[in-house]
Amino acid sequence: MKKIKFYRLKKGLTQKKLAKLLNVQQNTVAMWETGRSKPPLDKALKIAKALGTTVEELFDFNDKPLARR
Repeated sequence: MKKIKFYRLKKGLTQKKLAKLLNVQQNTVAMWETGRSKPPLDKALKIAKALGTTVEELFDFNDKPLARR
């Protein structure tokens, strides 16, 4: 999730400031940036908005079809 860090720095935000905007702890942002965890969809949308980009730009989506049920 290096793109989160890239866009955060581009916006001039610290992890602490971004965390405050997203209503999460600073260590949560750090874990997202290092790839140790992934943000839930609602937070991913808020991250993109806060950083002035899109969810598609921030996260890599695989075009694999869903398994048949």
